[in-house]
Amino acid sequence: MSTPTTTRPTLEVRGRRLGGGKLFLIAGPCVLESRELVLGVAQRLAEIASERSVDLIFKSSYDKANRSSVAGARGPGLEAGLELLAEVRELTGLPVLTDVHHPEQCAAAAEVVDVLQIPAFLCRQTDLLVAAAETGKVVNIKKGQFLAPWDMQHAVKKCEAAGNRRLMVTERGSSFGYGRLVVDMNSFGHLSKTGHLVVFDATHSVQEPGGLGSSTGGDRRLVPALARAATATGEIDGVFFEVHPDPDHAPSDGPNMVRLAEFPQILDGVLAIQRAVRGG
Repeated sequence: MSTPTTTRPTLEVRGRRLGGGKLFLIAGPCVLESRELVLGVAQRLAEIASERSVDLIFKSSYDKANRSSVAGARGPGLEAGLELLAEVRELTGLPVLTDVHHPEQCAAAAEVVDVLQIPAFLCRQTDLLVAAAETGKVVNIKKGQFLAPWDMQHAVKKCEAAGNRRLMVTERGSSFGYGRLVVDMNSFGHLSKTGHLVVFDATHSVQEPGGLGSSTGGDRRLVPALARAATATGEIDGVFFEVHPDPDHAPSDGPNMVRLAEFPQILDGVLAIQRAVRGG
């Protein structure tokens, strides 16, 4: 494993200076559901983060375009989804992040959200990367499950060539045979060489693609240990958790999502590791 980088990059998101050796969070339910559920989760996450003096970006998707089955729930769609994300942003004061799947969605999403996320399966799609970068918003590029970590430099360079250096790169596990993912802890050092913030997606990394036949399986029990291990490398700046009050009845990614009631304890364990590694 590589020696932790002593100086971490920084990035400003809605008045918050992320990075620089201090851990930040990306968290929220996988896909937007009812207004009551989304606002309730956002407000509770804001409280949890504030109590621990941790910066938080709220995450949820208006569309899950990469479902296993054509029958899978996809979310409220672009227009209704952005309206709800705008309400989250206004009521909580949190920065918000959402996925974009098509170049033509980027400009509309950028009017509402603070961070545009490129899904892992689309991290090589040049037109999408360029369109997201050209908005001037922060772009979070998720590493494809099929991609070596050092190859993420090419996705990063596409955004930089479009005039945007406000970037994050996110590890979410690599394909390991059929229906399994594995996290290579050496990956974070390679991603750090891009010069941008590095995020570990602890919940998507425990997915079992197609593990439930027509939907993705997973094992949320593995999330805390992986999050602590990634933090212990000293090479990440943020941790990504999908969080839900009742994940077993969530429309998307239920087996991987952390229960909202259990999230404070999981986060405290991660922050303890961060203090041991970096003293803050």
